[in-house]
Amino acid sequence: MGQNAPHNPLDRLPPAREKVETIEILRQANKSTAALAELKGIAKTIPNQAMLINAVVLQEAKDSSEIENIITTQDEIYKALTVNKTKISSETKEVVNYRKAIFHGFDFVKRQGFLRVNDIVSIQQELVDNTAGIRSTPGTVLKNDKTGEIVYTPPQDRPEILDLLSDFINHFNQNDQELSPLINLAILHYQFESIHPFYDGNGRTGRILNILYLMLNGLIDVPILYLSSYIIENKSEYYRLLNKTNRTGEWGEWIIFMLKAVENTSKKTIEKISKIKNLLELTIDKVQTESPKIYKKELVELLFEQPYSKIDFVVHKLNVERKAASRYLQELENIGIVVSQKVGRETLYINKDLIEILKQ
Repeated sequence: MGQNAPHNPLDRLPPAREKVETIEILRQANKSTAALAELKGIAKTIPNQAMLINAVVLQEAKDSSEIENIITTQDEIYKALTVNKTKISSETKEVVNYRKAIFHGFDFVKRQGFLRVNDIVSIQQELVDNTAGIRSTPGTVLKNDKTGEIVYTPPQDRPEILDLLSDFINHFNQNDQELSPLINLAILHYQFESIHPFYDGNGRTGRILNILYLMLNGLIDVPILYLSSYIIENKSEYYRLLNKTNRTGEWGEWIIFMLKAVENTSKKTIEKISKIKNLLELTIDKVQTESPKIYKKELVELLFEQPYSKIDFVVHKLNVERKAASRYLQELENIGIVVSQKVGRETLYINKDLIEILKQ
């Protein structure tokens, strides 16, 4: 393929129903919908939703960035969020920006109940920390990392990109379609990645749009289902099927891949939530039994909202003085609930058992 290989013109949405509603696709859509409904129900049983959102969003920020070969550790990310450190690695900064971009997106969904093209641009700017915006200079191609071969040439012409984005967002905001919203999710994700509207951050922006779409359609109430871990495990297949759909116009394999991602990730997230819930109950029981004088429901919940806690967090959450906050955290360390770690002048108190669950 030459440097200026023509791209296959992208069809506008939606594709023909018979191409995206085969028996096999509909069967898998039913399984995926059931798994997602179970996840939605289980998430509601966690008393403090912030505990779930904070933990799962951070894991997603790390995983989604990893797909783009931006590698960091949970430990580095939590420290960057907890301690005002200017000396964080560029990789960690990108993950922290991704987390900000996710919350930025939720904010649009909660406030408006729909998204505009400008909102997508705003989410991407938060993510990449620049204002280059939608591509206006031709020359963007997607290459195979190993061979350097051009595997896909997205639309090059800015008016075409804007026209396709406008069509994409109209389809994204329609929630009264007969088509299963999960089948639609797969179609939308393919379309956004194929438009490839930005110079950088297209994959991560597209994965944020997935979760916002699920929320806009009421499939989940809180942003806790992310497909990045599944994509990491099946990365070559993900890119193979994206390219195949583009070359052949056949949707079947791609849609089934995305539906299985939803089913698989829903089940894993259900398992994770169950473990978090059990740990929360065990922690409450341990503190009540071994240190009844310091037991407060808000104190224990804080350790789950902020697995890397510090005195300031306790002061703010419990409205107590620093001396008392320090005493509470030291006592929690004495009975083995947290372990302390000095970072610069700050002491962090880490809920190590929760961190282990989140890493799984």
